[in-house]
Amino acid sequence: MRHNNYLLLLGLLLASCVAPDTQHHIVVSTREQKLAVLDRGTLMATYPVSTSKFGLGDYLRSSRTPLGQLEVAQKIGDNAPPGAVFKDRVRTGEVVVPNSPGRDPIVTRILWLRGREAQNANAFGRYIYIHGTPEERLIGMPASYGCIRMRSSDIIQLYNIVGVGAAVTIVDAPLISAIPGLASGHSMSPANTAPFVMR
Repeated sequence: MRHNNYLLLLGLLLASCVAPDTQHHIVVSTREQKLAVLDRGTLMATYPVSTSKFGLGDYLRSSRTPLGQLEVAQKIGDNAPPGAVFKDRVRTGEVVVPNSPGRDPIVTRILWLRGREAQNANAFGRYIYIHGTPEERLIGMPASYGCIRMRSSDIIQLYNIVGVGAAVTIVDAPLISAIPGLASGHSMSPANTAPFVMR
């Protein structure tokens, strides 16, 4: 028993020592309802998203999407099946299919965000996530209660790319103005000309 406790404590210690993800950067355009993920400045992919239907801001007890510089504070949902329902960040055991009538839970994966500026200091305590939604028919238009919603297949891809500590920038502007070089449809880095994926 003591041996198992030792291994558990060692595992927790090692997990807390994992270096933050400084390689990846997520940029969300609330104006375009799109999310871009970059790897060392190179655009990897863009995805349609859904931000708040109540507008922008970070007021306590509001349902708005915060703007500015944030980071991925926690990742929740390793290996959960698409459509797995989460309640208070814990799996309920239920799985829902996309566009299930009358269903709007958090599903599949959660990237819990922490604000890094005064203008988004409440984001973590307001439980602002990037997460999967069964309301996939509404992706591409403001429909959330503050979070950034994605299709289950897309949030799984994003979750597998980024780590805790990855930078997140949320802007009320087109992606083209938030990411220098996006207009070329290629890498942000002159050394790499791989095309990006538009979803």
